[in-house]
Amino acid sequence: MSEIHNHFIIGGAPRCGTTWLVRLLERHPQVYIAKPVFPEPKFFLVDELYGLGLTYYFETWFRNAPTGSVAGEKSANYLENSHLPERIYKHLPDVKLIFILRDPIERAFSNYLFSRMNGFETEDFETAIKLEESRKRSLPANLRYTQPFSYFSRGLYAKHLVPFFEKFPRNNILCLRLEDMVAAPELETRRVHSFLGLTVGPQDAFGLGVINKADGRDTQVFPPDVIARLRDAYLNSNSDLTRLLGPRFQWG
Repeated sequence: MSEIHNHFIIGGAPRCGTTWLVRLLERHPQVYIAKPVFPEPKFFLVDELYGLGLTYYFETWFRNAPTGSVAGEKSANYLENSHLPERIYKHLPDVKLIFILRDPIERAFSNYLFSRMNGFETEDFETAIKLEESRKRSLPANLRYTQPFSYFSRGLYAKHLVPFFEKFPRNNILCLRLEDMVAAPELETRRVHSFLGLTVGPQDAFGLGVINKADGRDTQVFPPDVIARLRDAYLNSNSDLTRLLGPRFQWG
């Protein structure tokens, strides 16, 4: 641990470009990303792994990190679990945390498509949203940490972020928008590099394209009435997020 110059965690949200950010950071010579990247470490989330201790964490995923490197992991389910800020802070109080957010409705639909693509989902989108809470309560043990049906709840960003802001200094947390990463990848690259104390390399985003695409958007209907209901359902959460992060983080 003492050989790692800096440590960062890309903590979510799922289907918001976290894998793209990993591929971007892997291009930087000062950065070491926890290996293997897939499956994600999820060390602070999975009780059985966390119980093995921090030495296990570093020896398992960071053993080959070069001395003085800026090392980090990506576990996209960290954001949605309110007990994790305490766990992470206990062991890594100086860690840099990166979260990527996205229009919550677009995120929910992408999550739905990803679950369909991976064989978890058989319902249409509207039915899946209606069944979300009941399905979450009856998940089998092997899906306890991946939560494939958390379409709506993962988009309640303010609720998920507040525990992290209560535990960590604000300047240790960077929140990005997927929409900005798509529209201005070089600017967002510089933002991330600066946050991590890296030599800024704006060329590093060239040619990355779309990564980890959820197939099926062209064949699945995104019902307008469902969109309208979700927009209403997210209204308070989005207002809370704007108060927390500023007007740039506003959808709808």
